[in-house]
Amino acid sequence: MILFVVLAGIVTAMPNFLTEQQRNDLPAYLPSDSLSLGLDLRGGLQMLIEAETDDVIEARLNNIIDQVNSIRRETRELNFRRIRAEGVSVVFEVTRSDMVERAQTELRAITQPNGANPIATGDPVEVEMSVDGDEFRLTLTEEGIRVQQREAVARSIEVMRARLDPEGVKEITLQPEGDNRFIIQIPGVTEVPDGIFTTAKLGFHEVDLNVSSADIQRGRVRSGQLILPLLDNGQPVGQMVVSKRPIISGEDLTDARPSFDERGQPAVSFAFNARGGKRFADYTLANIGKPFAIVLDDNIISAPTIQGAIVGGSGIITNIGDVNEARELAILLKSGALPVKLTIASQGAVSAELGQESVEAGQWAAVIGFVAVIIYMILSYGRFGIAANTALITNLILITGALSLFQATLTLPGIAGIVLTIGMAVDANVLIFERIREEQRNGRGPLKALEEGYAQAFSTIIDANITTFIAAAILYTLGSGPVQGFAVTLAIGILTSMFTAVVLTRFILASWLTRARPEKLPI
Repeated sequence: MILFVVLAGIVTAMPNFLTEQQRNDLPAYLPSDSLSLGLDLRGGLQMLIEAETDDVIEARLNNIIDQVNSIRRETRELNFRRIRAEGVSVVFEVTRSDMVERAQTELRAITQPNGANPIATGDPVEVEMSVDGDEFRLTLTEEGIRVQQREAVARSIEVMRARLDPEGVKEITLQPEGDNRFIIQIPGVTEVPDGIFTTAKLGFHEVDLNVSSADIQRGRVRSGQLILPLLDNGQPVGQMVVSKRPIISGEDLTDARPSFDERGQPAVSFAFNARGGKRFADYTLANIGKPFAIVLDDNIISAPTIQGAIVGGSGIITNIGDVNEARELAILLKSGALPVKLTIASQGAVSAELGQESVEAGQWAAVIGFVAVIIYMILSYGRFGIAANTALITNLILITGALSLFQATLTLPGIAGIVLTIGMAVDANVLIFERIREEQRNGRGPLKALEEGYAQAFSTIIDANITTFIAAAILYTLGSGPVQGFAVTLAIGILTSMFTAVVLTRFILASWLTRARPEKLPI
């Protein structure tokens, strides 16, 4: 098992020592990804993204209309008419003049959603109410519009981060720029990745099969219905009439991952939260034998017939295309829908922040320091020092292989994390070897001294590494960009150094000891 782990590390690190052509020629069963360098070492792509927030304002006005209708239904003798959106306002009239004061009291829940006066609490006033006779006007304030824009941008940033870096190991930089813009920096690329600006609004809609093809061609459908194209493997094959409001929306989706259907074709499996799962089960139970439409960005990507009640809160989307399309769709669905449409205001290449001379100087510093450590360990511990150096070199290979396998982005702070873990690995070996020396001075035999040395030093090493790993986890959780890169390489380095210092060196020394059987350890 030890040799298998070392071999796996060598295989995954190997692409870093090959040319691009050699990597492309590797067999499909071998990993071919090399280290992904960060902006400071390699450069990349920078984009200024603008969010078209008009849809957010429209959605906020529709939300206010829904709240007004809810108050109308829940309050006896209070009724409104001609509820409509005008500009950034919702306008309506009270049907009875004697209910104006009652209406003002009930509608205050919209202007003061938390039950407190925003002015008194210092919160921004998002909705203002004005009354002119029987007419009410609920208007979004400038601050309310800015709040909606900022929230839309913040949500868009989180969705884009999940799409660009689903594993959380690349040093993607995303930061707001004003109320409706944000900046994206992607290391190591020169072109915009495909599909990242797809809205990915998912919904499960009821299908109306009673509409004739002639009515569909003329666009004659009832209010609350839509005519949407039906796709098969991405190609339009017809049209269907569906309900405008979804039975379940993508907001209830908790997981999505690529899979295969019963025919072995690429598909996407998904899972709902408890609320979505119950709605899905109730609807399928009541509509057995009827089709329903899975709608993605105003396209019907699948319209299966309900064979029975679908319980358990999970399902599968078929007719996807190939495996890559299934993987991309799963990432889009899992990251969530973009709340607004995004456009690229400007884009350009970002040059490496560190000059070639600085990179070469850093490489020489690392090499000199590494060689100095190797020489010191041999002079201090002899044959044991050679075993420690073998583990140290293996540790570097394992770190490189892990970073390549997970496609983590390596930057200067990441290199600092690697250097730190190398120091910790040497430190662990020093602790072990000093304990072995002490046990041998106390009269222990070679095998017993080796065994007790590792056993006595283990608790100290594990304590030090656990506390450092906790620090790395906190840095990754609370940090961003280079801080996360440092945390990732530090965490990987801790795991590999524990393996090489505690397991690999012991394996090397125990194997030698059982063969040579010296009377005294050469340490």
